[in-house]
Amino acid sequence: MAISVFDLFKIGIGPSSSHTVGPMRAAALFAQQLAAQQVQAQVKRIEVRLYGSLSATGIGHGSDNAVIMGLTGAWPDTVAPHTILPVVAALKQTGELLLNGQFPVRFDWARDMQLLEENLPYHPNAMTLVAHGAGQVLLEETYYSVGGGFVVDAAQAASGRLDNDTTELPYDFNTAAQLLELCERHGLRVSALMLENEKVWRSETDIRTGLLTIWAAMQACVHQGLAEEGILPGGLNVRRRAARLHRSLQELGKPNVIGSTLTAMEWVNLFALAVNEENAAGGRMVTAPTNGAAGIIPAVLHYYMKFSEQPSDDDVVNYLLAAAAVGILCKKNASISGAEVGCQGEVGSACAMAAAGLAEILGATPAQLENAAEIGLEHNLGLTCDPVGGLVQVPCIERNAIAAVKAINAAQMALRGDGSHFISLDRVIRTMRDTGADMHDKYKETSRGGLAVSAIEC
Repeated sequence: MAISVFDLFKIGIGPSSSHTVGPMRAAALFAQQLAAQQVQAQVKRIEVRLYGSLSATGIGHGSDNAVIMGLTGAWPDTVAPHTILPVVAALKQTGELLLNGQFPVRFDWARDMQLLEENLPYHPNAMTLVAHGAGQVLLEETYYSVGGGFVVDAAQAASGRLDNDTTELPYDFNTAAQLLELCERHGLRVSALMLENEKVWRSETDIRTGLLTIWAAMQACVHQGLAEEGILPGGLNVRRRAARLHRSLQELGKPNVIGSTLTAMEWVNLFALAVNEENAAGGRMVTAPTNGAAGIIPAVLHYYMKFSEQPSDDDVVNYLLAAAAVGILCKKNASISGAEVGCQGEVGSACAMAAAGLAEILGATPAQLENAAEIGLEHNLGLTCDPVGGLVQVPCIERNAIAAVKAINAAQMALRGDGSHFISLDRVIRTMRDTGADMHDKYKETSRGGLAVSAIEC
């Protein structure tokens, strides 16, 4: 399985890559397949079945609305977030869905949007779409949203293939040990090795342009998060803090302000909070590698670009390439899905990726980079995914800020060493996988345990 940096970093919408972006992509693929089979004009009714984690937290994560938008032909990277609620409201009022934006189809929300407690094989994030014609089923397909916006159909899941891309890479690696060996043998830094692999899909110019576009989207998300105030949607009455914190940090630069300190850590917190508050509000996001953990990688990069003396576009490109190398290892050998392995797979993976990216642009050797990623992931092992109210707000928003600071610390610690350490990144990733397998389902994005239950009891 070949994974590109652009598979891990995708422009989409909040609040969840696996519960919002993935279901929208799956529904859009389903609508696309109906069009390819030239049967969309025959569709009389569409039935949506959400299973497992998609059912348990689907309302809070916007899975239901995302599926509707996908069926209308919308895609996560291009849909205007402000259009979603009006489209869904109109559907509920009229009982009519505009398939692919052209063909009116009956849709009774109470009947056709089904939230089912059962789990399907292969993955907790499962959904089935059924297009009914006049007395017959025109198309039925099951999809699994496996984290980070990745979607596979039932056939792919049954075969064990999580991706159709079988491209041969010049420096293919499945473990950190293999990555380090390739870097040493060919005299390459991690970012340079990743760049050579990316060239099998696109030119170096397109790679750089694409990564800088990703960075621009990350910056725009931060700026939007800093501009917005008020209460986040969903009913928990969580107040946005980023704009207020930004004003207080700016005040520190003015004369006659006594008793305040300006630290880089506060700015890192600010950037992460801005991103994840915007995510919680359903805004435009970059999956990095998931939406629930989307604030960590951009917060650390913002930290570097703000506080380093001469930041450059090369730093952005190398940071994202090196971070992606670690994300690929986490995805291949464990999971980046909170519904599969808990939040360690989301925040833990993002923390390791950010630590690796920062270490790379600070001049780390491949061994030091691997050490930084290992530290970042090791100290997120066992992290549960227990969102209060099924919303990507508590503890998710603050958790990104904490992990962003942790990633910087991990990079700094690794750079003080020579790259040798007791536990390898490969062992930590395997431990994350095994811990996720042992973890009770109620701690894996179902809102049936942990903080989600404690908050209700209190």
